[in-house]
Amino acid sequence: MTARFTPARILGRRDLTDRITEFRIGLANGAALPAPGAGAHVALRFGGSQGVFLRHYSLIGPLSTATRTEPFWRIAVQREPRRRGSDFIHRTFREGTELLISRAQTPFRMVDTGGPVLLIAGGIGITAILPMLRSCRLRGLDVRMLYAGRGRDAMAYADEVEALAGGRVQLQTEGVPDLPALLAAQRDDTTAYICGPGPMMDAAKAAAAQLGWAPERLRHEIFNAAHRPEDTALTVTTTTGRRVSVGAGTTILDALEAAGVETYSDCRRGECGLCVTELRTPARIDHRDRFLTQTERAAGTRLAICCSRPIGDVLDLDI
Repeated sequence: MTARFTPARILGRRDLTDRITEFRIGLANGAALPAPGAGAHVALRFGGSQGVFLRHYSLIGPLSTATRTEPFWRIAVQREPRRRGSDFIHRTFREGTELLISRAQTPFRMVDTGGPVLLIAGGIGITAILPMLRSCRLRGLDVRMLYAGRGRDAMAYADEVEALAGGRVQLQTEGVPDLPALLAAQRDDTTAYICGPGPMMDAAKAAAAQLGWAPERLRHEIFNAAHRPEDTALTVTTTTGRRVSVGAGTTILDALEAAGVETYSDCRRGECGLCVTELRTPARIDHRDRFLTQTERAAGTRLAICCSRPIGDVLDLDI
């Protein structure tokens, strides 16, 4: 795969819960896809020839240690009725459906510290944590896991998690996890990885800070906050006077890249700040990043184009 996006197709689908469906993706030419690393994700462009939607999903990989590699990629999508992308996928993705896929990217990678590993998954966050569990078991690491959800029937891959982790996993099917107690019980050389709803990750970070954990000991995956049900199309202008249309299901960054405008980016999740762009005309911005300060946000003179949008339909970029 030399270009950013490569033709692919859906090989099959299966329902995991009432709201979560697994999809197997293969290259359109039938070639085998490379094995993704634990914590990897893929960008999908889909929705007709224009690629109306672009979404990122964790690559799950094989579901047991018995299977070393697979020629396809596996994702699981939770259907959100008011979210255009996930709803479109659930309604239209069938065997043979064509789409475009990016290379595997691994911003949420595991680090080799030599110490124990604690894995924490909440809800659909299991898609990022499950391959880490498998990796730990293959490497013989000292690993413990918490998987929290709203009832076992709503928790994708619960059986696979128990088979991989044995007695090293706690499945919490009701109530709020006691994250301060969980972190306090860990050895000083433990590294924790967490993926789940925002409040859960905020609680974990607060607990880690209160316990005096070094920041690098708690590594987290942030779901992309770029898309919201109320989003509408907009137009951005560049310093050359060029006008670029941005669809409701597309980020400003993706639209600019598709139009051939030179941009800079890395995480594409509002964390790194590399895509933060100045505005030639101040505007009201719906900031969805985790990089800018409150003062910078209030000024309305810059935004993270990978996820934020104007409150309006026109934006004048200094790019």
